[in-house]
Amino acid sequence: MEYKSLWLLSFGIVYILIWTIDFWNVFKTPQLVAPLSFAKSRFNVSKLVVYFIGLVGLLYISYALTGPRKALKFSPANIKVNDIFLVVDVSRSMLAEDLRPNRLEVAKQKLREFAALRPTDRVGVIIFSEKVFTLLPLTTDPTLVDQILSEIRVGFLGSGTNIGDALALAVGRAQESKTKNKVIVLLTDGVNNVGNMTPSQAADLARDFQIKVYTIGLASSNDARLPVGNGIFGKRYQKIPGGSIDLETLKMISQKTNGKSFYAQDSESLSEILLEIQNLEKTEIKNNSQIVYDEKYWDFLWIGFLLYILAELLKRFYIKELV
Repeated sequence: MEYKSLWLLSFGIVYILIWTIDFWNVFKTPQLVAPLSFAKSRFNVSKLVVYFIGLVGLLYISYALTGPRKALKFSPANIKVNDIFLVVDVSRSMLAEDLRPNRLEVAKQKLREFAALRPTDRVGVIIFSEKVFTLLPLTTDPTLVDQILSEIRVGFLGSGTNIGDALALAVGRAQESKTKNKVIVLLTDGVNNVGNMTPSQAADLARDFQIKVYTIGLASSNDARLPVGNGIFGKRYQKIPGGSIDLETLKMISQKTNGKSFYAQDSESLSEILLEIQNLEKTEIKNNSQIVYDEKYWDFLWIGFLLYILAELLKRFYIKELV
């Protein structure tokens, strides 16, 4: 049993003392002299019974003032969660149209679906090209995650593919969290060619902090068209050779961190990969917040009120007072 306002019990005790003094006329000066046998009637059994009824009623009321209540249901004692950073390549090659409408739009849509299935997890988003940028720190707001993923664009982080620094930034962000199970999902269509830290060094860093990295190479094995501007007859395209992803480096990253490496050549295979990652082992954080209470004060209040009113009625109309 729990109590919302235990200190209110003191008001009930004070009133019981006042009522007791009044009931027994402790400070009342007798106005008439009555025979001793008649005076003793002030303390007869009937009056003691009436006093006991009133006292019990007031005790019940006093107890009701404390707000007794019982917890009926709690939130789950343990909530399973992960910290997940989505690290997304936004280099210009992600606009290649071997996946429709292009690689980036397919990645965004599938990552949004993936994040929507993890409402208890904290999700963050890092994007990279030549430079790296934390687009969204870890958050439990699925609406915000969906909005941020939908707004990812190409073009403002320079040219190049900086896998090493992007992975290192994700590790740095993740290791600040107290959650035990931390995961990075790295999605790229290229080869690391710029940056201060190599993918191998970043993978070592992730391993040291026990952060699992799942890598996804996204591109078809065929040559792809990359839009490079508009000409007289519409869009102009540059041909990108197929199979240009550094799958060996991605595999090395995942192996070092106890993760897994994947190669998605179309929208359907990317969905299957993210579904597999969806089944990650989860960790637990304690959360003992109470949700529903059974308020008990009313049960004591109405019983106490009825007993107190009964005692007052008996006192006035049944017990004969001395005057």
